[in-house]
Amino acid sequence: MLSYPATIPLSSRTLNHLAGRIRSHRNQRRSRWRRLEPGRQALLALAHLRNGDTYSRLAAGFKIGVATAWRYVQEAIALLSSAADDLDTAMRRIRLLAYAILDGTLIPIDRVAEQKPYYCGKHRRHGVNVQVIADAAGRLVWASSALPGSAHDLTAARSHGIIDALTRADVMTFADKGYQGARGSVRTPFKRRRFRPKLSHRQKAVNRAHAKIRARGERAIATLKTWKILVKLRCCPRRATAIVQAILVLHHVETNRYAG
Repeated sequence: MLSYPATIPLSSRTLNHLAGRIRSHRNQRRSRWRRLEPGRQALLALAHLRNGDTYSRLAAGFKIGVATAWRYVQEAIALLSSAADDLDTAMRRIRLLAYAILDGTLIPIDRVAEQKPYYCGKHRRHGVNVQVIADAAGRLVWASSALPGSAHDLTAARSHGIIDALTRADVMTFADKGYQGARGSVRTPFKRRRFRPKLSHRQKAVNRAHAKIRARGERAIATLKTWKILVKLRCCPRRATAIVQAILVLHHVETNRYAG
């Protein structure tokens, strides 16, 4: 079997953070011996999440079994996701922003037995819906749990309580046309209805200014998907939430923002 050196575009701070969590977890469980030390297990998990390496490749590279690689990665994801902030905790930071940007994204998945709830008609593929909140600079602040891809963005935002939370905090929020009807503090562009006059020059100008602001939120989604595991999830869709939350924690550690 051929092998080659590879890199993970992350700093040692992220590796040490995850290794520290794994080490503490082992001490709590009084684990006597493992095939990999905490640092190597952390490296294994980061290679899977950031580079999207498969379990078989990781097992060969780290000279362990495929089942062991799967177990180590799942353990790391569980430790990270347990440290992720919920919406109420994140709102303590979001309410301090000049304004927020709300957007949704579809994370593709493999076809599953119960296909209909996960099929997104807009994108014409199966996936899970994740709501993302970004700051005025387009930096990722918070990501929601995953819902089946058939969920509309507005429905998903309401089910997570995002609209109500932003309204209570009185945070001006910019969103696309998919959130029309949200009301509260959420601002959406003007939409031309069928059998109605065209948009006025003023409305078009407002839409252009709105689009310039909202476009920055795409940076947050792009940042989230730099973690190659999210290019297409090849696991049970129910595990998508833990993976997204784990990535959110790692991202904040990497950027040295909001890291606990």
